[in-house]
Amino acid sequence: MSNLLRLIGRRLIALPIMLFGVTILVFLIMALSPIDQAYQVLGENATAEQADQYREEHGLNDPVLVQYGNYMVGLFQGDMGTYGASNMSVSDRIGSALPVTLQLTFMGLIIAVIFSTILGVISALYRDRWPDQVIRVFSIACIATPSFWLAVLMILLFSSMLHWLPASGALPDFTTDPGGWIARMAMPAVALAIPVTGQMTRVIRTSMVEELDKDYVRTAIGAGIPKSIVVARNVLRNALITPVTVLGLRIGYLIGGAVVIEVIFNLPGMGAAIMSGIQSNYVMLVQGVVLVVAFTFIIINIIVDMLYILIDPRIRTV
Repeated sequence: MSNLLRLIGRRLIALPIMLFGVTILVFLIMALSPIDQAYQVLGENATAEQADQYREEHGLNDPVLVQYGNYMVGLFQGDMGTYGASNMSVSDRIGSALPVTLQLTFMGLIIAVIFSTILGVISALYRDRWPDQVIRVFSIACIATPSFWLAVLMILLFSSMLHWLPASGALPDFTTDPGGWIARMAMPAVALAIPVTGQMTRVIRTSMVEELDKDYVRTAIGAGIPKSIVVARNVLRNALITPVTVLGLRIGYLIGGAVVIEVIFNLPGMGAAIMSGIQSNYVMLVQGVVLVVAFTFIIINIIVDMLYILIDPRIRTV
């Protein structure tokens, strides 16, 4: 069995254990909330009898362990529960919110990967010269810039002052209105991608510099092979091992950051869902959103691990 299959196997075995731990943690935190879910749903004008009836119907009077057990039984049956006075389905809410978060995360990831690769390679090729110095300062500035702060500045500049891009409103469908979709997603994606771009630029530069200093590069260039071909075919491919590993960890930041950015730009994604769940103490909704985000993060990291075999064939053998 190859190292790659072993790595994927360990991740798949750990997947249910990690998700089980997430359910326990979120359920206990929500159970300690001082918010009375009955009055939050029915309103402050609800009578004590109405509140008691709501708690009884939704099992809120049961011990926490019993509530958790009932939730896990439903989860194994494919039922993530309901929330709100009208018993809206958690699965339906997540089904409509998750695509928005994934679109934002994917767009932010593409921006970060493209710009960090270009800047990292240029910085390494012009090491210790003015392009390298400029890019290093730029990457440090990106790392030090919080996404939420950058998002507010972008709204003030591009939406309030220049009126170039919308900061709120409905999200157009990409298939029917790609221009409107890009305009609506541009600022959130850039705000999300900037810190990751700075981090990945420094990682790619360091990895490229280490690879350029190896003997095979000097030998190939000394043999008359153009430096551009050596860099494109050998150096860049070998140097991507470490950045891909770091990128797998940064995807978790992108997903988590997307939840915050969605709230700032009023996007109907997982951020809006989890905020409404926390504010109203909808345990089922918060639990479902966190579970899906955790599951998505783990699956994406498994996919990143599978990319290793495409970058470095040596991983195929033990």
